[in-house]
Amino acid sequence: MGIDTTTLRRILKGCHTVAIVGLSAEWHRPSFFVAKYLQGHGYRIVPVNPRYPEILGEKSYARLEDIPFAVDMVDVFRRSEDVLPIAHSTVAIGATCFWQQIGVLNAEADALARAAGLDTVMDRCVKIEHARLFGGLNWVGVDTQVISARRPL
Repeated sequence: MGIDTTTLRRILKGCHTVAIVGLSAEWHRPSFFVAKYLQGHGYRIVPVNPRYPEILGEKSYARLEDIPFAVDMVDVFRRSEDVLPIAHSTVAIGATCFWQQIGVLNAEADALARAAGLDTVMDRCVKIEHARLFGGLNWVGVDTQVISARRPL
C-alpha cells in the first residue's frame, strides 16, 4: 500500500523520538547514516541493539520494552522475516508510527501495526523522505516530485 506525501510529512513532523531497531555503531552502515542525519535535524534517536552500550552518544537498549520513556516512531533495520515480533513490541510500548526501512517488507507486521491504529510505512528510508519533503535532495539533482515555489510550512 502506498503512502501519500501529506501523511509522510505529518509523520515526520509529529514523531520527535525515534527508536531505531538494528542501529549499528559502525559509521559506514546505513542505519548509522540515518541516525546521524536525524540527530542533526533535531530528532532524539534511541538505539535498540544489544551489541552496543551506546551509539552516537545515546544509551542503547536491548529491546523496545527496555526503553524507560515514550517513543513516537520505531524505525526497523532488520530482515523482513524478523519484523513481526518488533511490530508486537511497537504496539506494546505505545508508539504512534511503525516504519520499515528500504528493503524491509513484512505485510503481516504492517497489518498488525495498522490494526492497532499506528501509522505505518514500508520499504522507505526516513532520511531520504525527510530530505525529500523538507529540503535537501533537490540541491543534488534528485527529482523529489514535490513541486512548489514555496517551502512547506
